[in-house]
Amino acid sequence: MADFEKLGAFYLGKRHEVEQGETTDELLLYDSRDLTTHAVCVGMTGSGKTGLCVTLIEEAAIDGIPAILIDPKGDLGNLLLQFPGLSAQEFRPWIDEDEATRKGRTPDEHAKATAKLWRDGLKSWGQDGDRIRRLQNAASIEIYTPGSQGGRPLQVLRSFDAPPPAVMQDGDALRDRIQGAVSGLLTLIGLNADPLQSREHVFLSSLLDHHWRQGKGLSLAQLIRQVQAPPFEQVGVFDLESFFPAGDRMSLALRLNNVLASPGFASWMKGEPLDVNRLLHGEDGRPKISILSIAHLNDSERMFFVTTLLNEVVAWMRAQQGSSSLRALLYLDEVFGYLPPTANPPSKQPMLTLLKQARAFGLGVVLATQNPVDLDYKALSNAGTWFLGRLQTERDKMRVLDGLEGAALGEGFDRAAMERTLAGLSSRVFLMHDVHEDGPVTFHVRWAMSYLRGPMSRGQLNSLCRRDVAAAAGSAAKGKKKAAAPATVGVAAPVVGTVSEPAPAESAIPDDRPTPPVEADEIFIQPDDALPPGSRLVYRPALLASAELHFANRSGLDEWQRVQLLAKPPTGRSSRVDWSEARRLTNEPDLAREPEGAGRFETLSGAATKAKSYASWKKALVAALYRDEAMTTWKSKPYKLVSEPGESEGDFRARVAVAAREKRDVAIGKLRRKYAPKLDRLQDRIRRAEEKVERESDQAKHAALNTAVSIGATVLGAIFGRKKLGVGTMRRAGTAVRGASRTARQRGDIAHAQAELENLQGDLETMEAQFQDELSVLEEAIVPAELDLQEVRTRPRKSDLRVDSLQLAWTPWGVSSEGIAEPLF
Repeated sequence: MADFEKLGAFYLGKRHEVEQGETTDELLLYDSRDLTTHAVCVGMTGSGKTGLCVTLIEEAAIDGIPAILIDPKGDLGNLLLQFPGLSAQEFRPWIDEDEATRKGRTPDEHAKATAKLWRDGLKSWGQDGDRIRRLQNAASIEIYTPGSQGGRPLQVLRSFDAPPPAVMQDGDALRDRIQGAVSGLLTLIGLNADPLQSREHVFLSSLLDHHWRQGKGLSLAQLIRQVQAPPFEQVGVFDLESFFPAGDRMSLALRLNNVLASPGFASWMKGEPLDVNRLLHGEDGRPKISILSIAHLNDSERMFFVTTLLNEVVAWMRAQQGSSSLRALLYLDEVFGYLPPTANPPSKQPMLTLLKQARAFGLGVVLATQNPVDLDYKALSNAGTWFLGRLQTERDKMRVLDGLEGAALGEGFDRAAMERTLAGLSSRVFLMHDVHEDGPVTFHVRWAMSYLRGPMSRGQLNSLCRRDVAAAAGSAAKGKKKAAAPATVGVAAPVVGTVSEPAPAESAIPDDRPTPPVEADEIFIQPDDALPPGSRLVYRPALLASAELHFANRSGLDEWQRVQLLAKPPTGRSSRVDWSEARRLTNEPDLAREPEGAGRFETLSGAATKAKSYASWKKALVAALYRDEAMTTWKSKPYKLVSEPGESEGDFRARVAVAAREKRDVAIGKLRRKYAPKLDRLQDRIRRAEEKVERESDQAKHAALNTAVSIGATVLGAIFGRKKLGVGTMRRAGTAVRGASRTARQRGDIAHAQAELENLQGDLETMEAQFQDELSVLEEAIVPAELDLQEVRTRPRKSDLRVDSLQLAWTPWGVSSEGIAEPLF
């Protein structure tokens, strides 16, 4: 491997001498663990800030570190422009044809020149197409477009799910989660509400607190209904009507309903669920770089989404085990407006929480901006690394220096020297101040492997999204045969109420509401979605069952699981319910004894009209649950880890990979501590040997000079002195002979010292080779899919299995004028 291919060390560039304006050959390798104390990147347009951050993300991906990237400008889609062939054909669809025209080239010529530029640029930094392939194989990269169906949408407004137990058990965490969720929602409807002064904020917070403490989530439709008819009659010491009268609550409900009913917001409720685990890892545990493009949103929508996402990240963080290694990255490409020094937008509190607490969980937060004046530097005092590029104004420079000086970067902070360095920075040259290192360094950013073509248009992003979705679908199809069983299998097939289907003709729907037997316990599932314009409301019969399962085994599993199943009742002469085709409900439905709106009812026929059927269906369900249900967990013997109930294999693989990385980092630390004193002692001996050679050489030169002078004086005395050789001349001759003898001995001492130096240098090379050999074993890439796991399947205990209820549930459907039925729940 190249000298910079060291896992856990990010190759960001090479040291740069600002005064000389020269880049040296000394590599800048950044320790990935330093990112757990977060980083801030500041630089004006054209400073190379985006290139540095893309480089950082590329290095993290190569090391198997997943990342969530918030992209307000549309720059980060460039990460998908990776062309390992480095050919003109790969670059051609993505070049700027206007730039080609300005340079007097045809598009094909410009693509060829761009490919050569990228090929030569990578080569000058020791990189090539093989390294790009390594990056592509290390992590998948996907683009999401929340609030838009033009790309890959994210389901953000569907529900306000109850937080995980780790958050519920922490009073401060629960308060922050509620405050963030309500602030984001009110921002979306145009209310910039103070959490303490706004009655809307206090009221909605009370609603969420009431339901979440019962472990229940709320859909937006359920929240609107709860605003009109709250489950409590008092807020604080005031009765509900005095604090928030019914008429005012109706006004709030109407504003929220406008969001739900607006066609423009339909995309917020469709797509993949906003799940941090799924944004960080694929289903097989492979690390993922998720780009959340929000350039198409307006300011209030951006604030809502960023706030919601940050709260989800905080909740995910609190559910993780502590880690000293870098587990994941959260990157915000432009923090302007989200962390201001004086204002308090809803995004600020979860951002502060992450900056203060995320390091303990191995989550690194990286914030970038070209507007240093609009940053809360007190909050950023938690950042351990500052990347500072060229700044636009003296005001920006002074603000950054104030921030650095106040960020507890050490008593030795030299403001004047730092100011001189900042003034001398050129494009793609950055000053790095890392609190984990001895002092600041300047470096030139390496060539990015991704093609940095600049901001992308919405059409280009959508094109990348479609390519991304197609690639993911192909990968999923290819891996279907290898897919492991889900955490719970059996009667979990989502069939009822999940797909569009033709509805019965209106003439086939009776005018009267069917009358079921008393034993059926009739209830109505309230709609989560509004009835589409031009559609009619139809209620369809279903069987809603609730059951308790107990899973226990010798590995420590002891889990009670409540399941809710929605099945189709039998029709015609059949009396059998196929529980294997039932839909498992992930959230508890909103139930009522009467329908919410006027609608038609489909026919209730066959066994569903007979009282005895419900008792037999209960027994059949017990048998089906015991026969078909099983909880699958996984074990990792090398790391002594067992998956949690409900944790998918991919999530567990990702967790084991983190444990493997921690073990690797600890082993590398031990190895360095083992060799460091040995190398230090050997280098000290080499230094002393070099000094000895130099000393012996000086002495030999001095002795040779004295001997030469003495011999010369003797000869001259013999030639020009008295006719006879006197005693003094003979004495001088003897001294010269002895001096020559000493010179010869000193030459031997030099040779001996040089031989000793060469031996020590050989010992150093041998020891360094041993160190690198041991290190290379530890630095093997950790691939989650290749981790050896043992599958454990546990059946429910039959003695503990019970069905709590079996009800006849009427489900709401919207039937269009074309006769297509869509579920509203």
